[in-house]
Amino acid sequence: MSEGPRVLIVDDHPLFRDALAVALRGAYPSGAAAMFAGSLADAMNHLDAGACDLVLLDLNLGDTHDFEGLTRIKTKHPSLPVVVVSATEAPQAFQTARTLGAAGYLPKSLSLEDLSAALATTLDGGEWFPEMPGAALADASAASRMASLTPAQRRVLSGLAEGLLNKQIGYEMGISVATVKAHMTAIFRKLGVLNRTQALLIYQEALSAGDHLAT
Repeated sequence: MSEGPRVLIVDDHPLFRDALAVALRGAYPSGAAAMFAGSLADAMNHLDAGACDLVLLDLNLGDTHDFEGLTRIKTKHPSLPVVVVSATEAPQAFQTARTLGAAGYLPKSLSLEDLSAALATTLDGGEWFPEMPGAALADASAASRMASLTPAQRRVLSGLAEGLLNKQIGYEMGISVATVKAHMTAIFRKLGVLNRTQALLIYQEALSAGDHLAT
């Protein structure tokens, strides 16, 4: 008999973590393994320690906010499906999550039944996003440019955002300083910028989606 999916629930509110676990059981009644993390750092440790089939990620945690967590997970684990879970219900946020590679977006206002249905869809390899009326969509140009970067280029840009030097980024990625510089050249070209400062502005714009997102 095959094992059920392994799902990492990343949320710093215990009650909502429990609600997602209940919804997960409804989505996969034959058995799904739920793991829990209350911070992005804890989530990254879980992902580094073992395999996972799906991540349910709250946008705002104690050590991250907006789309930073999504970007960092997708940079390090590009093939891992990540579903955003948030109280924010702005179509702009839905679109940005999709552009940055999320497999879905679950508003916390969804009923338990709807959460289970959405999770069943994503566990089956599909996507689940709320309806996004075209007239309400905000300009996602910064997020679109970020989405054009390769996983390695995103990792370099993430390192820049953390204030790392080229040699530190190279050490963490296991590449030479020359390769880091080559990635930066490609990043500047894809983002349409001339220097690091401008690249980081695009990075921050993409993460924040131009709005402050509630927990």
